[in-house]
Amino acid sequence: MKIVVNTRLLLKNKLEGIGWFTYENFRRIVLAHPEHEFYFLFDRKYSEEFIFAENVHPIVLFPPTRLPLLWIIWFEWSVPRILKKLKPDLFVSPDGYLSLRTDVPQLAVIHDINFHHRPLDIPWSFRLYYRHYFPKFARKAKRIVTVSEFSKQDICDSYYISPEKVDVIYNGANSEYRVLTPEEIKATQKKYSFGYDYFLFVGSLHPRKNVSGLLHAFDNFIYRYGSDHKVVIVGEKMFFTSELDQTYNQMTFGDDVIFTGRLDTTELKFVLGAATAMVFVPFFEGFGIPIVEAMQSGVPVIASNTTSIPEVAGDAALYVDPSKVEEISEAMHKISIDPELRKSLVEKGQMQCHKFSWDSAAEKLWISIEKCLS
Repeated sequence: MKIVVNTRLLLKNKLEGIGWFTYENFRRIVLAHPEHEFYFLFDRKYSEEFIFAENVHPIVLFPPTRLPLLWIIWFEWSVPRILKKLKPDLFVSPDGYLSLRTDVPQLAVIHDINFHHRPLDIPWSFRLYYRHYFPKFARKAKRIVTVSEFSKQDICDSYYISPEKVDVIYNGANSEYRVLTPEEIKATQKKYSFGYDYFLFVGSLHPRKNVSGLLHAFDNFIYRYGSDHKVVIVGEKMFFTSELDQTYNQMTFGDDVIFTGRLDTTELKFVLGAATAMVFVPFFEGFGIPIVEAMQSGVPVIASNTTSIPEVAGDAALYVDPSKVEEISEAMHKISIDPELRKSLVEKGQMQCHKFSWDSAAEKLWISIEKCLS
């Protein structure tokens, strides 16, 4: 069989959530199925590290897809032309974008539809594209894969899709994330937080991630309890950042906030493993890979009680309402002073994280692919 895969988010040293989903799943799938030919579609010069086996054939299509107009050109003109030329059995799109101008069967991975519920979090052109095209993509797809039961129900309810058409495949976590030794923790804290304990956030600095709320809560935590903790923010800015900038500039204890930017896995595993707790309090999330990474690293989690997060974290998180600063700061206080609470959450997290693996995800994604082909 010929299977064409949209791999435009396989970007060297810039893998985000969907990029990691693409990388981890198709790295396994192409090796497990050498009898099939895979055509990877890139929108710019690619790295050889993403050509996982001899049965992978890279193709670069113009133009680079940075803006909605370019998305339309790429998916409605460039992709249909290459599909017509290759005559594949299936087109798989790990970021959910499909082509409406082809009759080739298509499998869409729609991780969540946060833009449907929180449109003001993104620029107007992105908003118009998502809200116009994604309902069409959902109907066009032969099958849909998503990453949580919450997202499945949300997609079905919002786009009037039959549940029989949607498969749930949980994300995994990179095996590099592990429990650190005391020496590693001390060295990491010395390098990143001047030797102090710290709370950690990992993710894009996007409005729905509620980083502003986290900073308000941290300021309140230090003011009320006089802790010497720091907070480390790992990730890059996306879309509107004026609220985040304003929050940071108005903080009383802004000097205790450390922004690292993006970190690769080889460094992030230490920064994560040395944290007092992961504070992950978004307003909307389709899965939340950092939660699993924290549990795998033996780090307790403070998490939102909304959307998919309770499904992923189970009983291994201290839950808060992400809109209530006082709840977040109180959870920080509890975690910082109660070693038994931390121990309990870590033990539960070590059990919970076994439910999620990329090996299992790749096997289930292949089953979804086979359903499309049957």
